Amino acid sequence: METTRHFTATTYVVADGAVALHLHDRTGKWLPPGGHVDRGELPHEAALREIEEETGLEATIVAERDEIGSPTVEPLPQPQHFQLADVNVHGEPGAPDADVSHQHVDLVYYAAAEERAIDPADGEEPADAWEWFDADELADDGRFDEDVAEIGQRAIRTVAERTD
Repeated sequence: METTRHFTATTYVVADGAVALHLHDRTGKWLPPGGHVDRGELPHEAALREIEEETGLEATIVAERDEIGSPTVEPLPQPQHFQLADVNVHGEPGAPDADVSHQHVDLVYYAAAEERAIDPADGEEPADAWEWFDADELADDGRFDEDVAEIGQRAIRTVAERTD
C-alpha cells in the first residue's frame, strides 16, 4: 500500500505559563492547534492561520531565523520540531504487518499569546473543547501522549525565556 504524506503545521500556543490543547473530536487525543499547509502557503503562515481559525487567538511565532539570505533567499522561522505522524494505521501500530496509509510531515512551532480567551471560527471545535495546561499538569496528567506533554512543557519554558 502506498503511503500518502501531507505537510502540516502545529503550534503550541502559550499564554500566562500554560499551553492550549483541545480534545480532538476524531482522534480522541489532546492536541494543539494545527493542520495542513495549503497550496501557496508557507508553514509558519499555516501555523498562524490554524491558530486563528481553531482558537481565535492572535499569536506570535517564537522561533529562530537564520541570518543567511540573499535577494532571492529569505530565511523563514525555524520549527522547533520536525515530526512524522501516522494518521491512518491499519492493524496494530508498530506491528510488522501494520499498514500506514496517511502520514503528516509536521513542522511544530511555539507561539506566544497575550490572552487565553478561546473563540474558534465557525465550523471549528467549540471553545469548551479547549483547556489551558501548565507544565506541572502536562507532566502529571496521564491524559496526554508523551510527545504532547514534553513539547508542551518545552514550549512553556521557551516562550517564557524569549519573551521576558
